[in-house]
Amino acid sequence: MRPPHPPGPERSAEWRRRFGDEARAERPDLSTLCLLVGAQADEALDETGMDEAQIELDRLAGELPFRPGGPRSWATALAEHLGGRCRFRGTPGDYQRLESSLLHEVLRRRRGLPILLSVVWMEVARRAGAPVYGVALPGHFVVGFGPPEEQVLVDPFDGGRVLTGTDTELLVAGATGAPLDPSMLSPADPLDVVLRILNNIRAWAAARPERSDVALWAVDLSLLLPSHAARLRYERAQLLVQRGDFLTGATELEAYAEIVAAVDAPAADQVRRQAQAARAMLN
Repeated sequence: MRPPHPPGPERSAEWRRRFGDEARAERPDLSTLCLLVGAQADEALDETGMDEAQIELDRLAGELPFRPGGPRSWATALAEHLGGRCRFRGTPGDYQRLESSLLHEVLRRRRGLPILLSVVWMEVARRAGAPVYGVALPGHFVVGFGPPEEQVLVDPFDGGRVLTGTDTELLVAGATGAPLDPSMLSPADPLDVVLRILNNIRAWAAARPERSDVALWAVDLSLLLPSHAARLRYERAQLLVQRGDFLTGATELEAYAEIVAAVDAPAADQVRRQAQAARAMLN
């Protein structure tokens, strides 16, 4: 089965508008933002499909026992329900599929990347009343329950396995080679979760030059988040040039050079030369 493809320009523009509005809301809704990412990725996902995904999250939450107790009881209940009965989990092969980063597909396939499976855990648990949040460990996203002094971490990619302190330290050491810092255990902001999802999608597309369309819309959505790296504008300009839109790409390179010039004049000059080279391709 081929990876999903984005909708046409008009519908894409509408999804981007809605994504930007939700990202700037006072309390952005994580599941809505993830589904709008999915709609931008997959022309088959429409309004009805997004509603069905939200209903599925509601249904999964409704099957949980009523307020099972403290953080560990919540963690165990979610693992038994989502990881056990519903068989949500991940495999190494899921890293090769764009669908593994799309919430509606993860709900359908019950497979996905750690961060998307964590979104399912968080959204189901939140609807059931659990004290839940995401924890953005380097290289491996997990889910936390309870306050810091009672925190219980679970790994949805491994079916919701409850992590010991040693497990968490090994995950961090494996990703960074450095020891666990307590700051890594803080709750992740929903917008940071979405940015990390988009970063994963950009990484997937970067390994597949023929899918520069995916890289471009992922950058476009990242730029709509209230906080983003200025260098994303440079990445977008490069993608436009790569896709043959030399004039727009050159214009964006020049705009980025003006931003860079204030802190790094030689780098700005290099970007301007890239813009000139892009314009030369028009001749």
